[in-house]
Amino acid sequence: MSNDLFGASALRLVDDAQGGIRYWPDFVDAAVAEHWFAQLQARAAWTHLQRPMYDRIVDVPRLLASYDVEDFPDDLPLRDMLLRVQATAPAPYSRVGMNLYRDGNDSVAMHSDKLHILREGHPITLISLGAPRRMLIKPKQGEGRAIAIDLMPGSLLSMSHASQMTHEHGIPKTRKPQGPRISAVFRVRP
Repeated sequence: MSNDLFGASALRLVDDAQGGIRYWPDFVDAAVAEHWFAQLQARAAWTHLQRPMYDRIVDVPRLLASYDVEDFPDDLPLRDMLLRVQATAPAPYSRVGMNLYRDGNDSVAMHSDKLHILREGHPITLISLGAPRRMLIKPKQGEGRAIAIDLMPGSLLSMSHASQMTHEHGIPKTRKPQGPRISAVFRVRP
């Protein structure tokens, strides 16, 4: 375990010179997490996207919403979320992208965030709300161990810019009964 600037205990999953990948399972209490989830699920501008894959068009297996920091709607808890994120994983975040996983069929494939759309040296930090969901984190090369972590409601995961060069992450589909989950991902754009 390690401590952030404010003394909250963090689990260090991956080490690197920029802070690695850290996880705070109790970032906010259950009541706050439930309130944020309810507000975002009901009021965010969720969109259903499609994209080309091989020789066909497929549905993106989750709903998406995105907001610039300067344009946060007043009826969403995004300003409060951002202030709390900045207190634990400081960065000049400029955008939040959200994913709504409706059930176990919704997922995101293993990937690394695209570095050309991120500012060097700043983390990618996500708040997990709603039902717990397993995230996989794997090294891109070598025999390093894969990490499976259940992202709990009200938890925070921060991934350094450098970790996107060495590791990939994803939320796999599951056959277990699964309630809805939202991830709110704060990024620093160039």
